[in-house]
Amino acid sequence: MPTIPGRAVPELPSPRPSWERWYSQAAICSDLFSVVAADLFVTVVYRQIPLWTWAGSLAVAVAVPVLAMLSLALAHAWDPRILGSGAEEFRRVGRAYVWVIAVMAVAGYALGTANGHSWVFGALPLAVALSVLGRYVLRRALRRRRRLGDYLRSVLVAGDIDEVLELIKRTPDISQAGWRVDAICLADVRPGEQLPLAIDDTPVIGTEKDIVGITRLHSFQAIAVLPSSGWTPARTERLSWELEGTGTDLLIAPVLMDVVGPRLHIAPVAGVPLMQLSAPTYSGPAWVIKNVFDRIFALAIVVAIAPVLLVIGGAIRATSRGPALFKQTRVGRDGEVFTMYKFRSMVVDAEARIRELAAFDEGAGVMFKIHDDPRVTRIGRFIRRYSLDELPQLFNVVSGSMSLVGPRPPLECEVARYGDDGARRRLFVKPGLTGLWQVSGRSNLSWEESVRADLHYVENWSFTLDLLILWKTVRAVLRPDGAY
Repeated sequence: MPTIPGRAVPELPSPRPSWERWYSQAAICSDLFSVVAADLFVTVVYRQIPLWTWAGSLAVAVAVPVLAMLSLALAHAWDPRILGSGAEEFRRVGRAYVWVIAVMAVAGYALGTANGHSWVFGALPLAVALSVLGRYVLRRALRRRRRLGDYLRSVLVAGDIDEVLELIKRTPDISQAGWRVDAICLADVRPGEQLPLAIDDTPVIGTEKDIVGITRLHSFQAIAVLPSSGWTPARTERLSWELEGTGTDLLIAPVLMDVVGPRLHIAPVAGVPLMQLSAPTYSGPAWVIKNVFDRIFALAIVVAIAPVLLVIGGAIRATSRGPALFKQTRVGRDGEVFTMYKFRSMVVDAEARIRELAAFDEGAGVMFKIHDDPRVTRIGRFIRRYSLDELPQLFNVVSGSMSLVGPRPPLECEVARYGDDGARRRLFVKPGLTGLWQVSGRSNLSWEESVRADLHYVENWSFTLDLLILWKTVRAVLRPDGAY
């Protein structure tokens, strides 16, 4: 078996990994079980009538699982490319069930019967919940194996050094997405120039001219072509032809690497496929739904946890001098300032002591952070650890100055120091009580990582992404790494 520096690679191209096949089959079985279980529950437990006493009931009971599975297939909910990917997978599942509910509801109205309502508005919503739960369990199992280094696709990366470095920096995210960058081919090497042995411990095994030969020799399951000054459309087309029959997927990275999802479209113009980038929209029905959901859900949480808020406020007043609430001016959407509320977790003169602690700043960029901040009170350390100090921001959400999910709410001094790294685009939407920055590492993130997380949210917002972040926030709070 030939080797490349630092890692052994199998010689021959391998077929599609077996784990992808069983994972796809497991997703299909999970969805089928969810639909059938929900259908039987409504039929046997809720309706409690023999189906054979009414032919219409039997027809509806049979139609529910058949139409649901057909809709899931038409929505490509079992596409191997999106299985285990998160938001897009759940979005397709949700869209498939919405179509089934809509079709069956319209059919019932057209036929002038309400006998199928129990299945349409009972069985199908229950099936949605069970399907999402089943996909979540499968995804958790897949991620556990990937953290152990299993179930990863071997990837050869080709591109300029700078682009390759940018990709390798995201190695933890790449692993969770199912990638393992095993080797590099550089595209910006001049004739006679010596190739580096490795880039950030990943071996460099050739140039762009060697891609096909290397792929035929080693079992790379995908080739990722990054933006390169010397890479032409004709070269990409020829490479796709040459890779046919190798079992290797060809992945082309767009120039805008942080823009994904519904904003990217392939638009054929005069026979030439062009990538169309739609402008992000921060208005319209979807944003109205988001704002209404934010306020209603935040108000419901405030009512539910009112005793907890009183207990925390009382504990703060009893253990340190000063008010229970801390008010601070933050910058919101379109640069408008607002007063943000938090439970006070520091001594009263905390902001006045920033200068004397400047030498101990562990932050990056414009944020001020100290791991063991001496200004934090005893009760403050506890409520910070579990993000309880941020609960009063629910009142900001109810008032409309903040959202449940969004970018981190910045200080005025931070906004004044924003550079040309795109950080100012964070102000296109309302800041959030939680966000990608919260579920991706919190205070452990560098400034660049924090900006990238917020920009990813701003550029690729969807209601499904909001729900996914809210779910992940619960896990992040219960497992409070990076909270200080």
